Amino acid sequence: MEGLIPIASKLQDVLGALGQNTNLDLPQIVVIGGQSSGKSSVLESVVGRSFLPRGTGIVTRRPLVLQLFNTSGKRHPKNDATSSSTEPVEEWGEFLHQPGKRYTDFSQIRSEISRDTNRLCSGPNSKGVSSTPIHLKIYSPRVLSLTMVDLPGLTKVAVKDQPEDIEEQIYQINVQYGSNPNAILLAVTGANTDLASSDALKLARELDPRGERTIGVLTKLDLMDPGTDAGEILHNKVIPLRRGYVAVVNRGQRDIDADLSIQVGLRNEERYFRTHPVYSRDRSLVGKCGTMNLARNLNGILIHHIRECLPELKIRIGNMMGDVQSELDALGMPEGSGDEPGALGGKLLGLLSKFSSNFAAMIDGRANELYGGARISFIFHQVFARSLNSVGAFDGLSEDEIRTTIGNANGTRPALFVPEISFDILVRRQIRRLEQPGVQCVDFVYDELQRIAAQSEPTELTRYPNLRDRMMDVVGALLKRSVGPTQMWVSNLVRIELSYINTNHPDFIGGSRAVARLMEKMANEKEMAAKNAMNAANSVSMHSNHPHHGTNKEGGTAMTPVREPIVQLPQVPDTMRQTDAPPSDRERVETEIIKSLIDSYFSIVRKNYIDMVPKTIMYFLVNHVKDEMQNELVSELYREAEVGFLMKEAEDIAMRRKTCVEMRDLLEKALEIVNEVRDFNTYGG
Repeated sequence: MEGLIPIASKLQDVLGALGQNTNLDLPQIVVIGGQSSGKSSVLESVVGRSFLPRGTGIVTRRPLVLQLFNTSGKRHPKNDATSSSTEPVEEWGEFLHQPGKRYTDFSQIRSEISRDTNRLCSGPNSKGVSSTPIHLKIYSPRVLSLTMVDLPGLTKVAVKDQPEDIEEQIYQINVQYGSNPNAILLAVTGANTDLASSDALKLARELDPRGERTIGVLTKLDLMDPGTDAGEILHNKVIPLRRGYVAVVNRGQRDIDADLSIQVGLRNEERYFRTHPVYSRDRSLVGKCGTMNLARNLNGILIHHIRECLPELKIRIGNMMGDVQSELDALGMPEGSGDEPGALGGKLLGLLSKFSSNFAAMIDGRANELYGGARISFIFHQVFARSLNSVGAFDGLSEDEIRTTIGNANGTRPALFVPEISFDILVRRQIRRLEQPGVQCVDFVYDELQRIAAQSEPTELTRYPNLRDRMMDVVGALLKRSVGPTQMWVSNLVRIELSYINTNHPDFIGGSRAVARLMEKMANEKEMAAKNAMNAANSVSMHSNHPHHGTNKEGGTAMTPVREPIVQLPQVPDTMRQTDAPPSDRERVETEIIKSLIDSYFSIVRKNYIDMVPKTIMYFLVNHVKDEMQNELVSELYREAEVGFLMKEAEDIAMRRKTCVEMRDLLEKALEIVNEVRDFNTYGG
């Protein structure tokens, strides 16, 4: 089982080479804490070497991915920049950004961490931070195999030349690494501070609300007030964590200044816990005190965690490989590998055919999503038909205009019947209003076909921008040539209706039925008026005994002699309108008859138009373009003189192909590494 950690470390290297674009979350231990919490001292104690930069303010400005490998007594040749000796060594370090170079002098490791940090963080005097990690491997017989990530310490106030948002920058880096669901959070807190105000535990609770992947580390126990101890915290009674707490005692600043070695510091730590009146007597705390116990706990937790996480990682790596391979297939083979003129011509025909097939499939509804033909159907039935059904037979037509038309049709002759010409004039006027919605429906479908054409491009077409541009030009020209005749035929549907008003249509109400309906309506109105008059008469009779006003004492009406008036005709107006006088009973009857006829005939025409416009658009535009697409593309583009130009790759394709190949190779290597876990499942290793 111990071998699982080196497997995860190798996987860490491979994914590190992939860069930060990968979304694979590896099992690792993420160290979080405030600037003065003692994070660096904890890491150095686990390693058993002093190798981290020290100083005031922000020292750790980039994440440090620290991979520890137990060498089990193996000795390796020395190979570093500080010595030409080949004497075998037991401990050394290697940076991922310096492959093959070994550091046996750990002070040089410290210098390289500072140098590479400054390189990325804009100079040695900069206090900026970066989320780009430094990868460091340390091989030693004194360490247990672990993978840990040291993060910049949390801070609250920017000082001196630090950026104003330094607190937010550091917080985001900690969140970026700590939010990895496969990360174990090592929350480092000074035991001589109030646990409730711990920056590390506060962030851990935010990232791990249930406390399932957080381990608390208490430092500076030797600096607690006399008579106090951390027993309650270690018993998990103050702020409970599922994985509990471990207490350590690191070298103090005075020890570091005195150049006290870490090995001596570890012995002092062991003596402190062995002689402490609380920690030494409580046997339940023995396994929770000391750096070695911390390392053993972390080692066991990490092994178990890796075993749980690797199966899911294997699936995700496989999915990423599939995506990369699909992109490679779309990019095709590089130029010069089978791209002779004949082969290029075949590729060109294949792309034209695939585009035409995609276009037809979208229209016919064989695509995977709801677009294309389904959207055209929506235009026909939900946009066009619904809008026309909402158009009334008398929209824009008033009763005064109807009376005026009837009066003009009669001329100087008083008519015995309603003049038919007035119906003809008015119904034609209303039918003409249908033409514009039909033409607009053609425009909507034309726009949708353009959208379908853009969505029909094969993924391989991105490789050939010249072909893509020319193909879109040809398709656009075909659509434009087809939309004109379609609009003309849709307009002709209205002209056809206007050419002959068929009053013998079986669904038309006709004059006799219109009159019968009107008579029935008028009879109902008279009956209602009679009832109202009777009710009014009864109301008047109740007041019949009241005295009459305006009579003389003898009961007669007082009369005043008047002069006989002279009868004169009014002036004839320059412009006469039907509204100048209230309609007569005959005019009301004629108006109602005409309205009934218009409503009946307009409904027939509207129904026919709603049915015929989609059919016309499908025949002259949609089906015509679909059927002619491939022939048009081949006749316009498949020319020997232009094949080379059309099939010329985009400038960035070669770079994208190279990147995809490198990523595929790295993912294959990562999958091989993950598959090594089967050895442990099979043989219990």
